[in-house]
Amino acid sequence: MGLYLNPKNKGFWEAVRSEIYVDKSGLIAYTNKRINTAQKYICVSRPRRFGKSMALNMLAAYYSRGCGSAELFAGLEIEGREGFKEHLNRYDVICLNMQQFLIESSSGKVTDYLESEVLREFGKEYGDIPGRQGMGLAAMLREIYAETDRQFIFLIDEWDCVMRERQQSEELQKQYLDFLRNLLKDQPYVALVYMTGILPVKKYGLHSALNMFWEYSMTDQKALEEYTGFTEVEVKQLCGRYDMDFGETSSWYDGYRFREYKHIYNPKSVVEAMLCRQLSNYWTSTETYDALKIYIDMDFDGLRGDIAQMLGGGRIRVNTRSFQNDMRNFRVKDDVLTLLIHLGYLAYDSGEEEVFIPNKEIAVEFENAMSVGGWPEVMRVLKESEKLLEATLSGDAGRVAEGLDRAHTEVASILAYNDENSLGSAIGLAYYSARKDYRMVREFPAGHGFADIVFLPLPHSGRPAIIVELKYGKTAGAAIQQIKDRGYAQALEGYAGEIVLVGVNYDREKTDKPHSCVIERVAG
Repeated sequence: MGLYLNPKNKGFWEAVRSEIYVDKSGLIAYTNKRINTAQKYICVSRPRRFGKSMALNMLAAYYSRGCGSAELFAGLEIEGREGFKEHLNRYDVICLNMQQFLIESSSGKVTDYLESEVLREFGKEYGDIPGRQGMGLAAMLREIYAETDRQFIFLIDEWDCVMRERQQSEELQKQYLDFLRNLLKDQPYVALVYMTGILPVKKYGLHSALNMFWEYSMTDQKALEEYTGFTEVEVKQLCGRYDMDFGETSSWYDGYRFREYKHIYNPKSVVEAMLCRQLSNYWTSTETYDALKIYIDMDFDGLRGDIAQMLGGGRIRVNTRSFQNDMRNFRVKDDVLTLLIHLGYLAYDSGEEEVFIPNKEIAVEFENAMSVGGWPEVMRVLKESEKLLEATLSGDAGRVAEGLDRAHTEVASILAYNDENSLGSAIGLAYYSARKDYRMVREFPAGHGFADIVFLPLPHSGRPAIIVELKYGKTAGAAIQQIKDRGYAQALEGYAGEIVLVGVNYDREKTDKPHSCVIERVAG
């Protein structure tokens, strides 16, 4: 056992013995089925701190010859699955952390340094293989396979670091991709490749040098959805164990959704919140918000307006297919939005092909990025939102209408009112501070239809629920009447106390005071 060939199982051992370990060993059953098939090339891309390295440590502990990992997997899900013993510690595993090679290599010769390091270790293990002097890594592995009939499982972490950290060097990127293609594609010694990173495989035009890979990304995790982060069931169990409120935890860390699993949580943040017993920004605190600011300041095709709309709880249509899977070649705003999906700053609904800000933790990161310049209008609206909420709760409809007028004036240059949907985003932005005590839901299913905006009070907030109905070119009274006629309040019967009904109308013909408001209270 060595650093790169059949590494010890200490990484997974540390994970299993940690205070919080969530069993994701079912992933192994999936990779077992792909060994020596046409689907043996797996590229899994997720945001940072979403458990990619832990999964690699688990796979290394399971597959590596000589590790003796049976006790580590005792009681885990995989132990009861078909094929568990068949593949346990039966393969020569090559583990490569590309970030390490990039950092340690001199003059940017990443692959030269990688080959020299790995071949040095192979020389110790396979010193009796003839003709090894002067061979490259791929040639050496072919020779080993020919002599021993042994195949290898490749586990590659941070595969995309060259694309992320050497963005300007197209030559280095192409050379690196060609190296990986020669090492992995159509080679008889390859039994399985499990490669992880933040970005999917890099494209050049319509093609990829690594077109043999099956992609599992934040736009489509396919069968690996439940291994992308923590599921709702897993988070509920943790909240029960640590006496943390599940509703508030959801508002902070839920929001990533896929076809089958509609609620995927950031594992890094959930674990720290449980251990610290405090809900806060944990995932985003590991990186400066300047990184996000760079991308949202790229105002392609009105991107700033889209960001403002999403801060207000809205969704934006996006075409993810034009993205070149790098951090440099942006042609339209959809490319920037798609990058933000892969970085974890936006969630993606593949059914609707829409993006949105997933949760409170990420919304705060957007707010921080905007606060350092370039967004003064939006920041003024956010700062005034606390006053707007208090006016709403006190029933002062006049002040609410005036507050909405001011908010509209501030953001009119980047967020236009075109219909009730865009009006809803603007109202959501104007009530931004309400998210401290509420979970805001757009298009809330209630009674005979969908309420435009509902603010559900978080536990222990002591706040009443709020239903906001919007009209465009009608009357605020008509909005209130719709809430009553369609029985929206009945959907909130589980909330104690009064429910605040807010009807808002926007009349574009009234340039001085376009908003009108009616506020009523009903028993919960």
